[in-house]
Amino acid sequence: MEAFLIAVFVVFVLWLGSRILDKAGLHKTWVFCLLIPVVNIIMIWVFAFSRWPNLKPNVKQDL
Repeated sequence: MEAFLIAVFVVFVLWLGSRILDKAGLHKTWVFCLLIPVVNIIMIWVFAFSRWPNLKPNVKQDL
């Protein structure tokens, strides 16, 4: 039962991450970096501070 809950949680996190990446305009396969320890923390920081392709160029946004 415990393994099933962990598997459901992992699938949910990967699905949620892929939706976020899709809305940001990045490729969904980057979500698999969440499965690698230490790399996941680094990639979250890179994602947070990188330029998102889906940002509108005419709109002033505080980045």
